[in-house]
Amino acid sequence: MLWFKKQPNSVEAEAEPDLIIPAELSIPLDAGQFQQRFSALKHITEEDAGIDSFLASLEAKHRLFANLLNQNAIEQLTMDGVEALLETVFSARRRIYPAFDAMGITTAVNEIRDLLYGKAVLLERLNRFAEVVQVIDDAADKETRKQAAKNRRAAFDFGAEMLHFNDPIKYPLMTRWVWDQNTVSGALREFIRGNDTLPDVPLGNSPEMYEGARTWLAAQLAEQGLYKDVHYWVDLVQAQAYAEYFRSMAEGMLSADFGRASGPADHIKKFLGIDSPAKEGMSRVRHEQAA
Repeated sequence: MLWFKKQPNSVEAEAEPDLIIPAELSIPLDAGQFQQRFSALKHITEEDAGIDSFLASLEAKHRLFANLLNQNAIEQLTMDGVEALLETVFSARRRIYPAFDAMGITTAVNEIRDLLYGKAVLLERLNRFAEVVQVIDDAADKETRKQAAKNRRAAFDFGAEMLHFNDPIKYPLMTRWVWDQNTVSGALREFIRGNDTLPDVPLGNSPEMYEGARTWLAAQLAEQGLYKDVHYWVDLVQAQAYAEYFRSMAEGMLSADFGRASGPADHIKKFLGIDSPAKEGMSRVRHEQAA
Protein backbone atom coordinates (compact mmCIF):
# COMPACT_ATOMS: atom_id res chain seq x y z
CA MET A 1 0.00 0.00 0.00
CA LEU A 2 1.05 3.61 -0.36
CA TRP A 3 3.43 4.95 2.27
CA PHE A 4 3.92 8.69 2.80
CA LYS A 5 7.49 8.74 4.18
CA LYS A 6 6.39 6.17 6.73
CA GLN A 7 7.69 2.68 7.40
CA PRO A 8 5.51 -0.09 8.83
CA ASN A 9 6.36 -1.39 12.25
CA SER A 10 7.29 -5.05 12.58
CA VAL A 11 3.92 -6.08 14.02
CA GLU A 12 2.05 -4.49 11.12
CA ALA A 13 4.41 -6.05 8.58
CA GLU A 14 3.92 -9.53 10.03
CA ALA A 15 0.15 -9.23 10.25
CA GLU A 16 -0.52 -7.97 6.72
CA PRO A 17 -0.16 -10.52 3.89
CA ASP A 18 1.71 -9.17 0.86
CA LEU A 19 2.63 -5.97 2.66
CA ILE A 20 5.03 -4.31 0.21
CA ILE A 21 7.59 -2.17 1.99
CA PRO A 22 8.86 0.49 -0.45
CA ALA A 23 12.50 0.14 -1.43
CA GLU A 24 14.92 3.00 -1.86
CA LEU A 25 15.52 3.31 -5.59
CA SER A 26 19.01 2.64 -6.92
CA ILE A 27 18.72 5.77 -9.08
CA PRO A 28 16.79 8.77 -7.71
CA LEU A 29 13.79 10.17 -9.51
CA ASP A 30 13.75 13.87 -10.27
CA ALA A 31 11.12 16.33 -9.06
CA GLY A 32 11.62 18.54 -12.12
CA GLN A 33 10.87 15.64 -14.46
CA PHE A 34 7.77 14.85 -12.42
CA GLN A 35 6.56 18.44 -12.64
CA GLN A 36 6.85 18.41 -16.43
CA ARG A 37 4.82 15.19 -16.72
CA PHE A 38 2.27 16.33 -14.17
CA SER A 39 1.72 19.66 -15.92
CA ALA A 40 1.37 17.86 -19.26
CA LEU A 41 -1.14 15.44 -17.73
CA LYS A 42 -3.30 18.29 -16.44
CA HIS A 43 -3.23 20.00 -19.84
CA ILE A 44 -4.01 16.81 -21.77
CA THR A 45 -6.92 15.82 -19.55
CA GLU A 46 -8.35 19.33 -19.57
CA GLU A 47 -8.28 19.25 -23.38
CA ASP A 48 -10.13 15.92 -23.29
CA ALA A 49 -13.01 15.04 -20.95
CA GLY A 50 -11.40 16.41 -17.78
CA ILE A 51 -9.39 14.71 -15.06
CA ASP A 52 -12.51 13.59 -13.18
CA SER A 53 -13.51 11.50 -16.18
CA PHE A 54 -10.13 9.71 -16.18
CA LEU A 55 -10.34 9.07 -12.44
CA ALA A 56 -13.90 7.78 -12.77
CA SER A 57 -12.84 5.42 -15.55
CA LEU A 58 -10.08 3.98 -13.39
CA GLU A 59 -12.51 3.52 -10.52
CA ALA A 60 -14.93 1.75 -12.87
CA LYS A 61 -12.12 -0.58 -13.97
CA HIS A 62 -11.35 -1.31 -10.33
CA ARG A 63 -15.00 -2.17 -9.66
CA LEU A 64 -15.05 -4.55 -12.64
CA PHE A 65 -11.97 -6.39 -11.39
CA ALA A 66 -13.04 -6.40 -7.74
CA ASN A 67 -16.54 -7.65 -8.52
CA LEU A 68 -15.19 -10.57 -10.53
CA LEU A 69 -12.07 -11.38 -8.51
CA ASN A 70 -12.92 -10.83 -4.85
CA GLN A 71 -12.57 -13.93 -2.70
CA ASN A 72 -16.32 -14.42 -2.39
CA ALA A 73 -16.97 -14.22 -6.14
CA ILE A 74 -13.92 -15.72 -7.86
CA GLU A 75 -15.36 -19.26 -7.84
CA GLN A 76 -18.13 -18.00 -10.15
CA LEU A 77 -15.70 -16.50 -12.67
CA THR A 78 -16.51 -17.59 -16.23
CA MET A 79 -14.62 -17.38 -19.51
CA ASP A 80 -16.84 -14.40 -20.34
CA GLY A 81 -15.50 -12.80 -17.18
CA VAL A 82 -11.91 -13.54 -18.16
CA GLU A 83 -12.61 -11.95 -21.54
CA ALA A 84 -14.12 -8.89 -19.88
CA LEU A 85 -10.96 -8.44 -17.82
CA LEU A 86 -8.70 -8.93 -20.83
CA GLU A 87 -10.63 -6.28 -22.76
CA THR A 88 -9.10 -3.72 -20.40
CA VAL A 89 -5.47 -4.90 -20.69
CA PHE A 90 -4.14 -3.69 -24.03
CA SER A 91 -0.90 -5.70 -23.92
CA ALA A 92 -2.69 -9.00 -23.24
CA ARG A 93 -6.04 -8.80 -25.00
CA ARG A 94 -4.66 -9.98 -28.34
CA ARG A 95 -2.47 -12.82 -27.06
CA ILE A 96 -3.50 -15.03 -24.17
CA TYR A 97 -7.22 -15.80 -24.23
CA PRO A 98 -6.69 -19.03 -26.24
CA ALA A 99 -4.39 -20.39 -23.51
CA PHE A 100 -6.98 -19.79 -20.80
CA ASP A 101 -9.73 -21.19 -22.97
CA ALA A 102 -7.66 -24.32 -23.62
CA MET A 103 -6.94 -24.92 -19.93
CA GLY A 104 -10.61 -24.56 -19.02
CA ILE A 105 -12.29 -22.30 -16.53
CA THR A 106 -11.65 -24.51 -13.50
CA THR A 107 -7.88 -24.46 -14.00
CA ALA A 108 -7.96 -20.79 -14.99
CA VAL A 109 -9.77 -19.88 -11.77
CA ASN A 110 -7.28 -21.91 -9.73
CA GLU A 111 -4.35 -20.10 -11.36
CA ILE A 112 -5.92 -16.67 -10.84
CA ARG A 113 -6.85 -17.46 -7.25
CA ASP A 114 -3.31 -18.60 -6.50
CA LEU A 115 -1.94 -15.38 -8.01
CA LEU A 116 -4.22 -13.12 -6.01
CA TYR A 117 -4.57 -14.99 -2.72
CA GLY A 118 -1.80 -17.61 -2.64
CA LYS A 119 0.70 -17.96 0.19
CA ALA A 120 3.92 -17.88 -1.84
CA VAL A 121 6.02 -14.73 -2.19
CA LEU A 122 4.29 -12.18 -4.42
CA LEU A 123 6.87 -11.97 -7.21
CA GLU A 124 7.12 -15.76 -7.30
CA ARG A 125 3.33 -15.96 -7.76
CA LEU A 126 3.37 -13.38 -10.53
CA ASN A 127 6.19 -15.12 -12.41
CA ARG A 128 4.49 -18.48 -11.98
CA PHE A 129 1.23 -17.07 -13.35
CA ALA A 130 3.08 -15.80 -16.41
CA GLU A 131 4.22 -19.36 -17.13
CA VAL A 132 0.69 -20.80 -17.45
CA VAL A 133 0.48 -19.74 -21.11
CA GLN A 134 4.00 -20.87 -22.05
CA VAL A 135 3.68 -24.62 -22.42
CA ILE A 136 5.99 -25.64 -25.29
CA ASP A 137 8.03 -28.76 -25.86
CA ASP A 138 11.79 -28.94 -26.19
CA ALA A 139 11.54 -29.50 -29.94
CA ALA A 140 9.68 -26.24 -30.61
CA ASP A 141 11.14 -24.14 -33.39
CA LYS A 142 12.51 -20.62 -33.00
CA GLU A 143 9.29 -18.88 -34.06
CA THR A 144 7.19 -20.94 -31.65
CA ARG A 145 9.52 -20.04 -28.81
CA LYS A 146 9.40 -16.39 -29.81
CA GLN A 147 5.61 -16.36 -29.70
CA ALA A 148 5.62 -18.23 -26.39
CA ALA A 149 7.89 -15.58 -24.91
CA LYS A 150 5.52 -12.83 -26.08
CA ASN A 151 2.59 -14.70 -24.56
CA ARG A 152 4.44 -15.06 -21.29
CA ARG A 153 5.11 -11.31 -21.14
CA ALA A 154 1.45 -10.62 -21.92
CA ALA A 155 0.36 -12.99 -19.15
CA PHE A 156 2.71 -11.21 -16.74
CA ASP A 157 1.01 -7.91 -17.56
CA PHE A 158 -2.43 -9.50 -17.14
CA GLY A 159 -1.43 -10.82 -13.73
CA ALA A 160 0.02 -7.46 -12.70
CA GLU A 161 -3.18 -5.67 -13.70
CA MET A 162 -5.37 -8.16 -11.84
CA LEU A 163 -3.36 -7.58 -8.67
CA HIS A 164 -3.46 -3.80 -8.99
CA PHE A 165 -7.02 -3.23 -10.13
CA ASN A 166 -8.48 -5.81 -7.77
CA ASP A 167 -6.83 -3.88 -4.91
CA PRO A 168 -5.28 -0.65 -6.27
CA ILE A 169 -4.21 0.71 -2.89
CA LYS A 170 -2.43 -2.45 -1.77
CA TYR A 171 -0.58 -3.28 -5.00
CA PRO A 172 1.32 -0.91 -7.29
CA LEU A 173 0.89 -1.32 -11.03
CA MET A 174 3.77 -3.60 -12.06
CA THR A 175 3.22 -3.91 -15.82
CA ARG A 176 6.11 -3.78 -18.28
CA TRP A 177 5.18 -0.33 -19.55
CA VAL A 178 5.67 1.01 -16.01
CA TRP A 179 9.10 -0.62 -15.89
CA ASP A 180 10.77 -3.49 -17.75
CA GLN A 181 14.25 -4.27 -16.50
CA ASN A 182 14.86 -6.61 -19.43
CA THR A 183 14.58 -3.77 -21.94
CA VAL A 184 15.59 -1.03 -19.47
CA SER A 185 12.54 0.96 -20.49
CA GLY A 186 9.25 2.13 -19.10
CA ALA A 187 7.53 5.09 -17.53
CA LEU A 188 9.87 5.23 -14.54
CA ARG A 189 12.84 5.99 -16.77
CA GLU A 190 11.09 9.20 -17.83
CA PHE A 191 11.34 10.54 -14.26
CA ILE A 192 15.14 10.20 -14.17
CA ARG A 193 17.15 13.30 -15.08
CA GLY A 194 19.38 12.69 -18.07
CA ASN A 195 17.81 9.28 -18.66
CA ASP A 196 18.63 9.33 -22.38
CA THR A 197 22.37 9.27 -21.61
CA LEU A 198 22.27 6.36 -19.17
CA PRO A 199 23.46 3.02 -20.59
CA ASP A 200 21.82 1.13 -17.72
CA VAL A 201 19.11 1.84 -15.17
CA PRO A 202 19.34 -0.95 -12.58
CA LEU A 203 16.01 -0.45 -10.86
CA GLY A 204 15.22 -4.17 -10.79
CA ASN A 205 11.73 -5.61 -10.95
CA SER A 206 10.76 -6.30 -7.35
CA PRO A 207 7.37 -5.25 -5.97
CA GLU A 208 9.31 -3.23 -3.41
CA MET A 209 10.92 -1.20 -6.19
CA TYR A 210 7.56 -0.46 -7.82
CA GLU A 211 6.17 0.53 -4.42
CA GLY A 212 9.18 2.72 -3.73
CA ALA A 213 8.58 4.55 -7.01
CA ARG A 214 4.86 4.84 -6.30
CA THR A 215 5.53 6.23 -2.83
CA TRP A 216 7.88 8.84 -4.31
CA LEU A 217 5.28 9.83 -6.90
CA ALA A 218 2.61 10.03 -4.21
CA ALA A 219 4.84 12.41 -2.24
CA GLN A 220 5.23 14.59 -5.34
CA LEU A 221 1.46 14.62 -5.78
CA ALA A 222 1.06 15.64 -2.14
CA GLU A 223 3.27 18.66 -2.93
CA GLN A 224 0.56 19.57 -5.47
CA GLY A 225 -2.09 19.33 -2.75
CA LEU A 226 -3.46 15.99 -4.00
CA TYR A 227 -4.35 13.40 -1.38
CA LYS A 228 -7.53 11.84 -2.77
CA ASP A 229 -7.39 9.00 -5.32
CA VAL A 230 -3.59 9.14 -5.15
CA HIS A 231 -3.25 5.57 -6.43
CA TYR A 232 -5.08 6.55 -9.63
CA TRP A 233 -3.17 9.80 -9.99
CA VAL A 234 0.07 7.79 -9.87
CA ASP A 235 -1.26 5.52 -12.62
CA LEU A 236 -2.18 8.52 -14.74
CA VAL A 237 1.10 10.40 -14.40
CA GLN A 238 3.02 7.23 -15.19
CA ALA A 239 0.83 6.63 -18.25
CA GLN A 240 1.37 10.20 -19.41
CA ALA A 241 5.14 9.82 -19.07
CA TYR A 242 5.21 6.59 -21.03
CA ALA A 243 2.78 7.87 -23.65
CA GLU A 244 5.11 10.81 -24.28
CA TYR A 245 8.05 8.43 -24.69
CA PHE A 246 6.01 6.09 -26.88
CA ARG A 247 4.94 8.85 -29.25
CA SER A 248 8.52 10.03 -29.64
CA MET A 249 9.71 6.52 -30.47
CA ALA A 250 6.81 5.26 -32.57
CA GLU A 251 5.89 8.27 -34.67
CA GLY A 252 4.90 7.03 -38.10
CA MET A 253 5.04 3.34 -37.26
CA LEU A 254 2.28 2.78 -34.72
CA SER A 255 1.20 -0.82 -34.21
CA ALA A 256 -2.32 -2.12 -34.78
CA ASP A 257 -3.02 -1.68 -31.07
CA PHE A 258 -2.35 2.07 -31.33
CA GLY A 259 -3.16 2.94 -34.91
CA ARG A 260 -6.60 4.28 -34.00
CA ALA A 261 -5.34 6.42 -31.14
CA SER A 262 -5.04 9.96 -32.43
CA GLY A 263 -3.69 12.01 -29.55
CA PRO A 264 -1.95 12.06 -26.17
CA ALA A 265 -5.15 11.43 -24.21
CA ASP A 266 -5.91 8.39 -26.36
CA HIS A 267 -2.54 6.86 -25.56
CA ILE A 268 -2.94 7.45 -21.82
CA LYS A 269 -6.31 5.74 -21.93
CA LYS A 270 -4.93 2.89 -24.03
CA PHE A 271 -2.07 2.12 -21.65
CA LEU A 272 -4.44 2.10 -18.68
CA GLY A 273 -7.14 0.12 -20.49
CA ILE A 274 -9.79 2.80 -20.07
CA ASP A 275 -10.12 3.59 -23.77
CA SER A 276 -13.44 3.25 -25.57
CA PRO A 277 -14.69 -0.35 -25.56
CA ALA A 278 -15.37 -2.36 -28.68
CA LYS A 279 -18.70 -1.81 -30.42
CA GLU A 280 -21.63 -3.71 -28.97
CA GLY A 281 -21.48 -7.37 -29.90
CA MET A 282 -17.78 -7.18 -30.75
CA SER A 283 -14.61 -7.89 -28.78
CA ARG A 284 -11.01 -6.76 -29.03
CA VAL A 285 -9.91 -9.99 -27.37
CA ARG A 286 -8.33 -12.34 -29.89
CA HIS A 287 -9.89 -15.78 -29.60
CA GLU A 288 -7.47 -17.58 -31.89
CA GLN A 289 -3.75 -18.00 -31.25
CA ALA A 290 -1.81 -14.88 -32.24
CA ALA A 291 0.58 -15.24 -35.13
